[in-house]
Amino acid sequence: MNKRCIWTALLLLTGSAAGAGAQPRGIDMARLMEKAATAALPAQAGRVFDLTVDGAIERALDRNLDIAVQRVNPQLQDLTIAESRSAFLPSVSSNVDIGRSMSPSRSQLDGAGRLSRHTVETESGNAGFGLEQALGWAGGRYTLDWTNARTATNNVFFSFNPSLSSNVALSYTQPILRGRSIDPQRRQLLVSQLNRDISDVDLRETIANTLADVRRAYWDLVYARASVDVQRQALELAEQLVRENRIRVEVGTLAPIEVVQARSEAAARRQSLAEARQQMRTAELALKQLIVSGTDDELWSADINTVDQPLLDQAPIDVDTAIRTALDARTDIERSRRQQDINTVTLRNLANATLPALDLVGSFRLQGQGGTQLISGALGGPALITVPGGYGDALAHIAQLEYPVWNVQLQLSYPLGHSAQKAAHARARLQVQQTRAQIEQIELQIAAEVTNAALQIESIRERIDAARVARELAEEQLAAEESKFDVGTSTNFFVVQAQRDLATARDTELRSILDYQNAVIEFERVQQTSLSRAGISIVGGGIAP
Repeated sequence: MNKRCIWTALLLLTGSAAGAGAQPRGIDMARLMEKAATAALPAQAGRVFDLTVDGAIERALDRNLDIAVQRVNPQLQDLTIAESRSAFLPSVSSNVDIGRSMSPSRSQLDGAGRLSRHTVETESGNAGFGLEQALGWAGGRYTLDWTNARTATNNVFFSFNPSLSSNVALSYTQPILRGRSIDPQRRQLLVSQLNRDISDVDLRETIANTLADVRRAYWDLVYARASVDVQRQALELAEQLVRENRIRVEVGTLAPIEVVQARSEAAARRQSLAEARQQMRTAELALKQLIVSGTDDELWSADINTVDQPLLDQAPIDVDTAIRTALDARTDIERSRRQQDINTVTLRNLANATLPALDLVGSFRLQGQGGTQLISGALGGPALITVPGGYGDALAHIAQLEYPVWNVQLQLSYPLGHSAQKAAHARARLQVQQTRAQIEQIELQIAAEVTNAALQIESIRERIDAARVARELAEEQLAAEESKFDVGTSTNFFVVQAQRDLATARDTELRSILDYQNAVIEFERVQQTSLSRAGISIVGGGIAP
């Protein structure tokens, strides 16, 4: 790979006079590079911070506030996923209650004995435990209930007093049509997971764009500092002409008005130098904003010395490979595809919501009875035999499956007519088709952006060559005008004009070199990300009631 340093391009760009009355000729390149690296630093005393491009990128990754803000979003999405998964966690419930009731006996069938003063007294206690969970597969849901009760009464019709009972009931509901493949809860979980992927894409996009901005800001500062040096050399040439013209006026070979013109040009060059210094300070501030974490950062109050020099890469560009890379890696197309996945999940949910609700419901219950059993000879008569018992008898009945109860049923419901679910599904289907077309549009836009970025690099290469030739010719023109002016065949006006042309040619070459560096950065960026997000929308939630 043939690389040429920017200061190699400046070899013939920034000529300076070798002494009073000397003509611009060959340049000491080592001296010029050292001068360009230090001359543009601010005059005020302060700590100088040497910074390379890689160093700036490392600081941005560690301290850039935009990246720091974006890094929080994936963590927020993790919490959203956890919230969505909570819909499939088991739910536990329990209850305990005790009570006592007294009611008047209005008939013999109320069970009040002769010694009860016609009052039925009942003491009751209940304790229960429940478990319920929606399953993440096939849309099923189960409930498990375990209830226990104790009842003591003076009702003579009770066969167990106190009565101790225990019941275990299991119920399972399985959707067969609507809600079997997907339901609102599973849709929300899938969408949350896809949004987590999108947050990762957004983070990559922020990092890629920020690092591209850092590199551009770095080379902008390099250009601004070199531009200050160019303007300083232009001022030196103008002030040198003022000094020489004053000597010529003193010896009588030049009219005094010519000194005024030279001084006017020197004042204009001094103003251009002040503007270049202001632009350099602005460029330095722009770079600092990207690579510091706040005003307390050590770099905020330091002067940045840009160490690296931009390289002109003459390697050929494979546009087809770059386009394929962009289609695979661009964050905007990846985000659009993830959002299209969200649309597809929503469409599935809406399509499922149009199906009839057909559920298979199965239940199974076990019962146990315990307590002191009272056996009488006649209905409501005194107990002839008392069989002791307790809560363990009730549990034994359950363990031995003595009193099972089971039930299976099908439940069907279906709205008649053109339901809201069907209308929402039709609208979502059209929106999915629309977003597919939009993705194809984005792919075409990516190919155009990559191709245009490659063309910009080739075009700027040609501009650099043309600017180099123009600068060399401007140097020769100034040397010629100064030679003619020395022998009286040219005027002060043409010398000043040649100085202006040389300063403009030098700045133009610097600008084209910076434009080339920015074009390379842009060519790399358009293969990774885009400055504007794609206009892909997510269709409505479509959660059926």
